[in-house]
Amino acid sequence: MLVIFITVVILEVFLINAVKHYYYESVEALLSNQIMFSSDFYSRYFSSTSIEDLIIDDVDVFWQQTDAEVQILDLKGNVLMDSIGVSFPNVVMSDDVVKSLKGEKGTWVGNVDYDTSPVMAVSYPLMSEGKIIGIIRFITSLRETNRTIKSIAIIFIWIGVIVIFISGFMSIFLANTIVKPLKEVTDVAQKMANGQLKVRSEKKFDDEIGKLSDTLNFMAEELIKKEELKNDFISSISHELRTPLTSIKGWAITLKSEELDNPLIKDGLDIIEKESDRLTSMVEELLDFSRFVSGRIKLNKEEVDIGKIMSQITKQLTPRSNLKDINIELSISEELPRIIADENRIKQVFINLIDNALKFTPEGGKIIFSGESKDNMILVCVEDNGCGIPKEDLPYVMEKFYKGKNTKSHSGLGLSISDEIVKLHGGYIKIESEVDVGTKVCVFLPVEEERI
Repeated sequence: MLVIFITVVILEVFLINAVKHYYYESVEALLSNQIMFSSDFYSRYFSSTSIEDLIIDDVDVFWQQTDAEVQILDLKGNVLMDSIGVSFPNVVMSDDVVKSLKGEKGTWVGNVDYDTSPVMAVSYPLMSEGKIIGIIRFITSLRETNRTIKSIAIIFIWIGVIVIFISGFMSIFLANTIVKPLKEVTDVAQKMANGQLKVRSEKKFDDEIGKLSDTLNFMAEELIKKEELKNDFISSISHELRTPLTSIKGWAITLKSEELDNPLIKDGLDIIEKESDRLTSMVEELLDFSRFVSGRIKLNKEEVDIGKIMSQITKQLTPRSNLKDINIELSISEELPRIIADENRIKQVFINLIDNALKFTPEGGKIIFSGESKDNMILVCVEDNGCGIPKEDLPYVMEKFYKGKNTKSHSGLGLSISDEIVKLHGGYIKIESEVDVGTKVCVFLPVEEERI
């Protein structure tokens, strides 16, 4: 529309100027023919008569051929005679007069005191025996000419407005056939980028956009297949790892129960046992992850007391926090309403959040475990004064397998699994963090759930 508007405006300006130029040239040509005829007439029949005598005796010979105002000027620019009786106290030295003093025809367009409209003046030298003895000047008002030009300009402007409206209507129609399908394809692509791989783009026309829709749908199908393959692999490998890990830990415990004289072997068995526990925990996370993404997870919902769960978890993790000289401060502002939830899964979320806080909080730090009721939601927050999360990592910390740059991260599944659990309960997780200041993770759980 902007291109059309600019094009029409440029054409309008060009056409109106062309019309104005054409009409002005026509007026100039008419005056030029008349003034040259009068000048030639004087040169042929009155060249022996001085201008002053001619003005007294036969001045009418100059305006017989025109309806325009006629002036006779001397070589100094003084008006000797004006056909309509206008007096000129000052010397007239407009462009047309200056040019005619050089022996050429001169033209001038401008304003005069005795007319409200612009005028056009054409001047031509009067010759006698090859010398310029005076100036003849024809002046005509451009009122009617400008009125005609204005009428034509109005017609052009209306035509331009009609063209803009018709072009605008056609542009909107054509744009909708292109922009709307493109917008729909873009929306589908954004949803796919956000993980909604089951969304499909509707193909409306067998054109380039239709081919793009087919490509997006094919890409989504391939991504789903690869996602299912990955999840099946994770699930299978997790199940396969549990058996050897159980055996490794069992034999490590068995060997430790024997009397060992070599402290190196004893330390080695301790390490094997601890690492086996760590690997088992990671395998459990992988199993949980595969259950969530495949939709096989089931929640055992019942009426639970979030405040009681928070107290239990605080007591459970306090010994561990004391080993790192980290204080876990429980803060429940009021008696929290009971909600319908899976108690074990909610505990898993809270334990994971506090476990992350313990990992990234230095010795002597503090963790605030708070709960409150807000806008029909229970808000449970874990806030620490640890190392914080960089701004570039913050949008991705809840993505699957994302570990960031911190070496203390394990599988990168803890927050992702917690997020899935909270979503299954109809809530959401919000994270705020600043480097070297701390991190605050808040869980929002809805209170209004269907009672069982």
